[in-house]
Amino acid sequence: MSEKIWLFDGTNTDGWTTPEGNQPIDWPVRFGYMTVGSWNIHSREVYGDAYLHVEFSCPDMPNETGQRKGNSGIFLHGLYEIQVLDSYGVEDYTDQDCGAIYQLNKHLSNASLPPEEWQAYDIFLRAPRFSSGGELLEKARLTLLHNGIVIHNNIILERPTPGGVSDKIQPDGPLLLQYHLDKVRYRNIWLIKL
Repeated sequence: MSEKIWLFDGTNTDGWTTPEGNQPIDWPVRFGYMTVGSWNIHSREVYGDAYLHVEFSCPDMPNETGQRKGNSGIFLHGLYEIQVLDSYGVEDYTDQDCGAIYQLNKHLSNASLPPEEWQAYDIFLRAPRFSSGGELLEKARLTLLHNGIVIHNNIILERPTPGGVSDKIQPDGPLLLQYHLDKVRYRNIWLIKL
């Protein structure tokens, strides 16, 4: 098995940059986690096939609903957003709730914990396949566990989701964390290249 590569080990944001590459990263780091500041950030490390682990905690925002309630996102290859949101207790979940592939795939079940509790995504990504001439042969595939529960099982990622670094499918890319105004926290972010 390949070596575990730490993207965020709780000490600093040295492994991250802004998509434009020219903005300071102002995501505060304390007590082993970082809190969303300004701007999206993405890992300097890029990957193709990978097993990724990300832990997050949504703030408690009892007076908000829907997309205004603890919103952020994790973009695989900088292209495909896995929604981060306080969806605890939501019964009629959609392709915009926590664990969904934003506006693309609704998840199999709602595995969200209450706000302010730490949650985990374990993501198995099979990168798209291209011919030697650059023709897309197979789209990316994803299996996702949310708090240990399978909520996507080997699904095809038909297209990039809105808000990523590009709308063009790539064989590899960074992990992007979304700035969406809310003070979501992240910790223990690592990957194993497959």
